[in-house]
This record gives sequence, C-alpha cells and structure tokens, in this order.
Amino acid sequence: MKIARDFSELDCIRQLKLDDERAFDALFRYYSALVYRFAYSYLKSRVEAEETVQDCFLKIWEKRHELRADVPLKGYLFTIAHHAILNQLRRNQHHLRFQTHLATLVPGVATNSAEFSEMEALYLAALDRMPPKRRQIFILSRQQGLTYPEIAQQLNLSVKTVETQIMQSLKFLRAFFRAHGSEVLSLLLLLAVGTP
Repeated sequence: MKIARDFSELDCIRQLKLDDERAFDALFRYYSALVYRFAYSYLKSRVEAEETVQDCFLKIWEKRHELRADVPLKGYLFTIAHHAILNQLRRNQHHLRFQTHLATLVPGVATNSAEFSEMEALYLAALDRMPPKRRQIFILSRQQGLTYPEIAQQLNLSVKTVETQIMQSLKFLRAFFRAHGSEVLSLLLLLAVGTP
C-alpha cells in the first residue's frame, strides 16, 4: 500500500481488518506527524506528544477489527488523540498539585527532585498494594480527575460503591505512609486528595 496521494482510508481499514501490518505502517506514516503536532500543541512536551502518538496508534491496532468503513479513520484517530491528551493533562495537573502541596508542607521539596521522587515512589508502591479494582477506582478519581458518578458509569458500579472504595483507599494509604515513616505524605493525602 502506497502512502502518498493514493492513500485510501477505506483500503487501509480493509487491510487492517485482515491484520495487514503494512497497512498499519502506511497509516502511521500518513498520520503520525499530524497527530504529533496536534498533541504537542496542547501538551507542549516532545516526550508526551510522542507517547500520545504511540498510544493512539496502538489503540487503532488493538481495535482494528472493530473499525467501520462509515467512520472516517482520521476522525477516529483524532478522537482517540483528544482523549489521550485530556488524560495526560489531568495526570500533569495531578502531578503538579501533588508537588505544590509537598512544597507547601515541606519548604524546598519542590527543588529537591530526589526527595520528591522518593515520595512519589512510595505513593506508587502503596497503589501497587491495593486490590486491582480499588486501585483502578482510586486512579480514575485522583489521577484522572473523574467524578464518582463518572467512575460508577464507566465501571458499571453504584456511586456508593465508588465512595466506599475511595474511603478504603484513603484509609489504606494513610496507614501505609505512616508505617513507612512518611507523616508528610500522610498529611499531604488529607490535604491534596481527601475530598471527592
């Protein structure tokens, strides 16, 4: 499949449904620069824009058998990119909030990247010890910024179940941080993520 002027989305979709990797390569070469520029215009980070491009095309490959001829591939790709960008911006906002609260609680911590990295590593270790569903709910709430009703709808749960799981997550995290000698993180948890 050529990728210049004679690139055809319909042909590409047909070939992708047949697991044709050459069609995927052609699609990537045809649209990746556009997706990169789109992502970079929002994220202002080369690394994050490149990761967005990779994530988008990976999702296209994973969903290749579900692609529809009546849905423009370019539009579908940019819809995926749009969601990926929003998720990355939420993660960036969460990361910045986390670092800002640390700086408020512990003067100088924002300039001490090693100390910040240690605290973040402890936080990630705590997340890893949560039951998978509870961790998923907590991440959707606290890192991706979804509301309790949005999480409930996405995971097909009741809002009350989401609230209970968040409360149990917070209780576990406080105990984990205290057990690992991080009163700062325990206090930060109350200030930064203690409310819906």
